[in-house]
Amino acid sequence: MSAPAPRPKIPRRAVHGVLMLDKPLGLTSNDALQKVKRLLRAEKGGHTGTLDPLATGLLPLTFGAATKFSQVSLEADKAYRATLQLGATTTTGDGEGELLQQREVQVTPAQIAEACAAFTGTISQLPPMYSALKHQGRALYELAREGKTVERQPREITIHRIAIVGWDDASHQLVIDVRCSKGTYIRTLAEDIGERLGCGAHLAGLRRTGSGPVAVEGSVTLEQLEAMDEDARLTLLKAPDSLLAEWPAVALDPDEAGRFLSGMRRRVDQPDAPQVRVYGQRPHAFLGSAHIQAGELIADRLLSPNEIATMLLQQAA
Repeated sequence: MSAPAPRPKIPRRAVHGVLMLDKPLGLTSNDALQKVKRLLRAEKGGHTGTLDPLATGLLPLTFGAATKFSQVSLEADKAYRATLQLGATTTTGDGEGELLQQREVQVTPAQIAEACAAFTGTISQLPPMYSALKHQGRALYELAREGKTVERQPREITIHRIAIVGWDDASHQLVIDVRCSKGTYIRTLAEDIGERLGCGAHLAGLRRTGSGPVAVEGSVTLEQLEAMDEDARLTLLKAPDSLLAEWPAVALDPDEAGRFLSGMRRRVDQPDAPQVRVYGQRPHAFLGSAHIQAGELIADRLLSPNEIATMLLQQAA
């Protein structure tokens, strides 16, 4: 019996930009990236930080030149909508784990508001065992599945805001919107709020609604992408500088832009700034990121002339 013919290789191409994906439940961030990468036939792609398989929502995916700025999104504040199930704790801190303890729930809206307020601001948080944090080269969740527990060091994180969206006294489910710094574990926050209320809790649902200046509104699902042709998919790509939208902008004339792209420091009449996005004026094109120190514009991450030319053609198509 003859072996099946090998599947033909998909020809890849240079694609530059950011795709705002609405990640489905149950898919890892890398699995989502690989699916979109195939649909775009992109040569190079990356994601901007892991979103748990049990979470849905915003996952910015970077392609080509945009991968140079993935760290910006990784470091950015995040926004989530979380559903907490009060009265029950689990081994994993979410609905996938085994039940540890059930307790009676007798809480008032005022007590819920006080508990949420108690975790607003800069706080210390212990990373959960069911997390992707590494210990001696292995993810903690792998050790946890083997029944092992290792010592973890508390981390300082910032919860900028917790807004109560809804409370169902019958089902004992609490829905909150959270704006927080990177590295915040929402399942740990859910457990901590439950303990402060005296009834325990676990995370019953999680959706990422924002990352830095980008919101989940307007993002695209895998099903929508799969139903499109290639040209339509390309129109969904946002420019790499969309990840830097909150930074000040610097515009350079053609001569200065060329010198900047060669790595030379340029004098600018702008105040010092730790992060700026830089553009050429004619044609208008994103050149890269930089910082301003003592009146000098100093390059941090630059696009290549070929990347800039390809992006201008991509935008004109």
